[in-house]
Amino acid sequence: MVQMTMQVHKDLAKRIKPIRYWLPTILELSLVGFKTPATETASEIIEFLSTNPSSQMVLDHRVSKRAQERLRRLLALNEAGMLGEMEQLELDEIQQIEHIMIMLKTQIAEAQQQKK
Repeated sequence: MVQMTMQVHKDLAKRIKPIRYWLPTILELSLVGFKTPATETASEIIEFLSTNPSSQMVLDHRVSKRAQERLRRLLALNEAGMLGEMEQLELDEIQQIEHIMIMLKTQIAEAQQQKK
């Protein structure tokens, strides 16, 4: 892991300080470069993390019913071989989001195990 230092305006620093623990994940989600409706799912997660949730809340977090239903639909279309180019791109982006969240949850779970 690389440690970075950056200079920000004091007003921004006040807004960032409460969510500093989640900032790497928020930045990673923001940099994925979404081109599809997957941005709604990423925005949901960023909004959730910006509330400075507890570690347990993050471990328990699930995306909205809307996002779950969209993923189910894309997976069904993919299984049937009926996924269009844009839908494939959206599925890929959703999988990136899911991967980032799995990595975050794994880090939290490992940290909790080390504390025991």
